[in-house]
Amino acid sequence: MKNFVEELRWRGMLHDIMPGTEEQFMKEMCAAYVGFDPTADSLHIGHLVSVMMLKHLQDAGHKPVVVIGGATGMIGDPSGKSEERNLLTEEVLNHNVAGVRKQFEKLLNFNSSAENAAELVNNYDWTKNYSFIDFAREIGKHITVNYMMGKESVKKRLAPDSGVGMSFTEFTYQLLQGYDFLWLYENKGCRLQMGGSDQWGNITTGTELIRRKTQGEAFALTCPLITKSDGKKFGKTESGNVWLDPEKTTPYAFYQFWLNTSDEDAERYIKIFTYLGKEEIEALVTEHNEAPHQRALQQRLAKEVTIMVHSEHDYEMAVKASQILFGKSTTEDLASLDEATFLAVFEGVTKAELSKEEFNSVANVTDLVSVATGGVLFKSKGEARKMIKGGGVSVNKTKVTDSEQQVEGFSKLMDKYILLQKGKKNYFIIEVK
Repeated sequence: MKNFVEELRWRGMLHDIMPGTEEQFMKEMCAAYVGFDPTADSLHIGHLVSVMMLKHLQDAGHKPVVVIGGATGMIGDPSGKSEERNLLTEEVLNHNVAGVRKQFEKLLNFNSSAENAAELVNNYDWTKNYSFIDFAREIGKHITVNYMMGKESVKKRLAPDSGVGMSFTEFTYQLLQGYDFLWLYENKGCRLQMGGSDQWGNITTGTELIRRKTQGEAFALTCPLITKSDGKKFGKTESGNVWLDPEKTTPYAFYQFWLNTSDEDAERYIKIFTYLGKEEIEALVTEHNEAPHQRALQQRLAKEVTIMVHSEHDYEMAVKASQILFGKSTTEDLASLDEATFLAVFEGVTKAELSKEEFNSVANVTDLVSVATGGVLFKSKGEARKMIKGGGVSVNKTKVTDSEQQVEGFSKLMDKYILLQKGKKNYFIIEVK
């Protein structure tokens, strides 16, 4: 049996591990789980670390269980938080659960007939009918307040200088998460809970509850919280989270995130976020170090993660789009993009809308790049003619040298867009409606 813990260790994905965990997982097939609170209807790339842990677990012959926190998501985990989260309604949570369920089904093997097929459960199902009195009697009596107060996530929030405090609602979170572990231990045979290093306190509450209530043995394992080499938070961009949902973060923007990682980060990330083996990664690192400017690590990292989360087609579109924006390309290359990728590539580019009648009334390319753009590209027709004759103007990535060329000679991209380019970096989009 493949050594699951050793796999995480060489990949830099192991932070804390309870004694006996590695031996238990080398002895027999075990089930292990990670919990995900559905605070949004999509996962983001910060969740991918836990997903990769589950993938490696399944590859080692063990059973991954995904726990969607339909119940705990109603409360909010205080771990790593300086203030209390807003509580979500049941309607919003149900919507979010449905969204992330689809993403997990793409990333893990749920359809296998093998004993270690992945399984997805929602803790709302075993919590919704559990009365407060029953919970207090059957769960609360096994964990002392002293034990709960000793957790780092609680101590930070209750420190005199925190200025925030903690509600009873959030204080009970670790008990609810501990109950999840107990329920999964008794009903799904889960012997291990995994998560980020900030979850160690919550996870060990579960192992302690199992020990005290059933005299059973359960285990805990956490991975490091992923950071960037410059100290900034991983997975965040100026526009916010990098989502797995293509409607929230386009495959092109997703691909660009990975492609733009630093050399230092790429060497770490390729171990964590791809399924490539040790020898292949070491060969890639050597290749990269010999010619860093070719960015072999970043290119392979971006390829592997984009295909895993989206598809081969989305990856190819992203590569083609990158070449269009940063390298030599043709009108045919531009026309081959789908609308979502086209708009993602030229996000932020100034755009004007023209009716079909307005567009058809534009006499020639000079009017198109000066008058129709409202003077954004050129202040006058004279300036436009001069640059057109000098070869500094392109329409749909085709250079134009005749300032009197008729507009009807240009095909509209996706039957509605015209891309104008002045020099190398100044773009303008006309949308014909």
